[in-house]
Amino acid sequence: MRWSSTRIPGVIEFTPSPHVDDRGFFSRTFDADVAREAGVDPHGFVQDSMSRSRQGVIRGLHVRVGDGESKLVRCSSGRVFDVVVDLRPGSPTHLEWISVVLDGEQQNSIYIPAGCAHGFQALTEPADTAYRIDRRHDPHEDLTIAHDDPQLAVPWPLPAVAMSRSDATAPPLAQLSASLSTIRAGVRTDGPPAG
Repeated sequence: MRWSSTRIPGVIEFTPSPHVDDRGFFSRTFDADVAREAGVDPHGFVQDSMSRSRQGVIRGLHVRVGDGESKLVRCSSGRVFDVVVDLRPGSPTHLEWISVVLDGEQQNSIYIPAGCAHGFQALTEPADTAYRIDRRHDPHEDLTIAHDDPQLAVPWPLPAVAMSRSDATAPPLAQLSASLSTIRAGVRTDGPPAG
């Protein structure tokens, strides 16, 4: 397994090397030593979650305010267009976003640090997405940003076929400045070497 930094500080992609044969494949999906080398505490995760989405479903953009949460996200089966938005005050990429296709055949994953919003769209029917999260869920800290926020202008690859009610009615960034000001997560200045 290898890791690589992205344009957004602290957002890291992990890419394994699945063993493929006539039975299918076998892949390591997490390696504590590789995570530690990339600057991710492998023992920091306290919760695993999973979602199954129909093709075209959009989930997000979600962020936790306050101290936030970090998470490691992987599409275990199918494919998703995954989006990370940097909302950390003082970050050199504040209000910028990146996208990565997470692929169940490749088993790549993305580490999203606290203070970054996350969302994805299912590209396949279905797409199963697994999350490793470093804090227990507190619904009082949940904040959702409109997936079609004009300031971000994320080009979702498919028409949105379904969303939760809270995702579908989420306000744009321009209406969330007071809530976003409570994000306390900062950008690490003692990050790992380039991967």
